[in-house]
Amino acid sequence: MSFVQWNKVGSEGMIAEIMLNRPDARNAFNTQMAKELIEISGLVAHSDARAVLVTSSNPKAFCAGADLKERNGMTEQEWRDQHHLFEQMFYAIADLPQPSIAVVDGYALAGGFEIVLNCDMIVAANTATFGLPEVTRGIMPGGGGSRLLAKRIGVHRAKEWLCSGRFVTAEEADRAGLVNRLTDSTLLREVALELAERIAKNAPIAVQNCIAAVEALYGMNDLEARKEELVYYNRCLDTEDRHEGVRAFVERRPPKFRGR
Repeated sequence: MSFVQWNKVGSEGMIAEIMLNRPDARNAFNTQMAKELIEISGLVAHSDARAVLVTSSNPKAFCAGADLKERNGMTEQEWRDQHHLFEQMFYAIADLPQPSIAVVDGYALAGGFEIVLNCDMIVAANTATFGLPEVTRGIMPGGGGSRLLAKRIGVHRAKEWLCSGRFVTAEEADRAGLVNRLTDSTLLREVALELAERIAKNAPIAVQNCIAAVEALYGMNDLEARKEELVYYNRCLDTEDRHEGVRAFVERRPPKFRGR
């Protein structure tokens, strides 16, 4: 059985959907699921998709984190080896060149929340629940939680969420600035697709460089950032899409971007 699936969705098939598919375990990721997610992320990265949705086959749980049943009884070295695999899984998602959108309903906990944080944007149902409860199990997040959460909600809130290990409702997460869209669970997929479609219709080289620039420039010294920003800007200049964008504007028609 495959624990991760992917296919093309959207009106023009320009959006890749990566679906976590271990519903009986609330999509808790084990060794097999991590390997599959790494492999599929690589396929999507090299596809012609212009945006990526990361979804769940279980409406009650986006992902409950690592499978502790599989980890029970592991030696310290086995735990470290498996965690190294999990690290590669998180990085495979984070390193997707296309903008990625986590589509969250139900529980997104521990490593499951970290999968969400490694995506570029978050669309959540008002029935979603977020949390990093690792401290209640004698450990801390190791897949981006302590590194990425503060970028979303600020240092002071991130420290509280990390150190308390408490669960956070979708409404509180939205107020904290975590999510891009908060909607009713019945409209979740529709809202996520609308956002992905809006992104996918734009010039993919420009979009990908916007994502890369934000990641690279955030927190950088401003003088250095000014110079580095132009590196990303200049990558868009000598492209057919840039010429097409100008032509379409002058001719008063929608542009037809081809990613070159």
